[in-house]
Amino acid sequence: MRAARFSQIFVPTLKEAPADAQVASHRLLVRAGFIRQLGAGIYDYLPLAKRTLARVEAIVREEMDAVGGQEFELPALHPAEIWKESGRWTVMGDNMFRLKDRKGGDYCLGMTHEEIFTAIARAELRSYRQLPQVWYQIQTKFRDEPRPKSGLLRVRQFTMKDAYSFDLDAAGLDRSYEDQRVAYERIFTRCGLDFVAVQAHSGAMGGSASQEFMVRTDAGEDDVAACPRCRYAANAETARSKGPLAPLRPGPALDVPRRFPTPGVRTIEALAKPPHGRPAAMQLKTLVYMGDEKPVLAVVRGDDELNEAKLQTACGAAVLRPARPEEIRPLLGADPGSLGAVAFSAAPVYVDESLRGAAGMVTGANQDDVHLEGVDVARDLLWHAAVADLRSVRAGEGCPRCDGTLDLFKALEVGHIFKLGTKYSESMKASVLAADGKEVPLVMGSYGIGVERIMAAAIELHHDADGIVWPMAIAPYQATVLTLGQEPELRAAAEEVLGQLERAGVDTLYDDRDERAGVKFKDADLLGIPIRVAVGRKGLAGGTVEWKRRGTKEVQLVPLGEVGAKARALVEAETRRP
Repeated sequence: MRAARFSQIFVPTLKEAPADAQVASHRLLVRAGFIRQLGAGIYDYLPLAKRTLARVEAIVREEMDAVGGQEFELPALHPAEIWKESGRWTVMGDNMFRLKDRKGGDYCLGMTHEEIFTAIARAELRSYRQLPQVWYQIQTKFRDEPRPKSGLLRVRQFTMKDAYSFDLDAAGLDRSYEDQRVAYERIFTRCGLDFVAVQAHSGAMGGSASQEFMVRTDAGEDDVAACPRCRYAANAETARSKGPLAPLRPGPALDVPRRFPTPGVRTIEALAKPPHGRPAAMQLKTLVYMGDEKPVLAVVRGDDELNEAKLQTACGAAVLRPARPEEIRPLLGADPGSLGAVAFSAAPVYVDESLRGAAGMVTGANQDDVHLEGVDVARDLLWHAAVADLRSVRAGEGCPRCDGTLDLFKALEVGHIFKLGTKYSESMKASVLAADGKEVPLVMGSYGIGVERIMAAAIELHHDADGIVWPMAIAPYQATVLTLGQEPELRAAAEEVLGQLERAGVDTLYDDRDERAGVKFKDADLLGIPIRVAVGRKGLAGGTVEWKRRGTKEVQLVPLGEVGAKARALVEAETRRP
């Protein structure tokens, strides 16, 4: 393994990060010469980034192959017809890049490949004897992200490892799903990520169950609720708790709801102030959404926040959005701020489960400047409304599994696994013959990993004021050798060290530049290479070189002849497959 020489490779380091770089991974990937921006959410990957990404992909391939995965490479350009078969041509909306060919045919750039893999399975799999199958690829994906930001964390073009399992029945899917879950844990552990697996919302992917693999970092855009006591963890889109900390604040019980004037009141906060003085915990907040372009109402406590993903799950809509003002008034007869679901049956109504049994509540009367008091949820709403988990949990609320309390934190998603079931096989008519001769739809799973996100997440977890601190397994180089001067004897000793490292199979970068020692040290720290070996006059006089592990302050003096063996032992220990 021949060492690379700094003077001969392209590493365009910068002293300053770009002004728009808000997270550590963005700042350091640019400063260390790993990436450059081409456009909004579009990045060039320079040689150092390609080396790290190749290491990540090698780990992914090794673990996918270990669970029976077979690698494919499928087109990124897809005809519209295949997405229309599954119904997702419309569901994906503006997130999908769409284009026409010269003949006017509709195409898209693939966001994911469920439809494409299902089409192959439909054409080629005939019998239960061919199952199970596990297929995967590492391929470029495209998403017309409305707000690209944070470097590689929110982009428009990215690399994903997407895998798909095909089984005869639900029991087979359970086994495939568990294989993938374990493989994902091994992948992220080997890549040096501290992660948590959480219950997740399936979204446009569909299916009966899903889990996200999250890295805890303030750079993340997902909220995770977790219990330190029993290790319950869930994305905020699915997280549950034992309910709000603040008790309900019911008003007087009434035989029927009573109207009262609320001129100019349009918010929960305004109704809580004098002269009305109705605390948020005694108010019912009614929100109007469009699920697949049909209206749906959600009712939560006034001091709670509606979780849109939970409402989407409850109503089963593929696409959910807030209703526009011009859609609300014709439906309910009033503007937002005066809305309520009492005696309303023109659209489905969902009531948060924490309101079960609530009485003496206040809500809008569906007339501007008028509210209702004395509302009994069971009597006035549940005769026509469904009960569902709709609220967002909050830190400090009781864990749903034990006596612990929930902690909420920001996290970054690096992987997601889904039990798709027969969602795609039924819509696309992908079936096989079972042992009894009956034709049954394939039972599928889908499993994705963001390759660049692993690289970025590793930096978010492992960096300091001086630069990146790479985990050994995914570092672009495992060791760097530099000389503290240009004397011939120092260069000769450095060449001897390089020879040892090459023979030991340690991937090494030799900083052979005619630069001051301080510049070389700063660049070594910025690049984050795990092992630094410095050859200087003082140490060489005693037959030693300086050995320093990135991320530590300790500098050891190691005999010149022992560097290769010491480095090999460390690299093998930290890159060995468990």
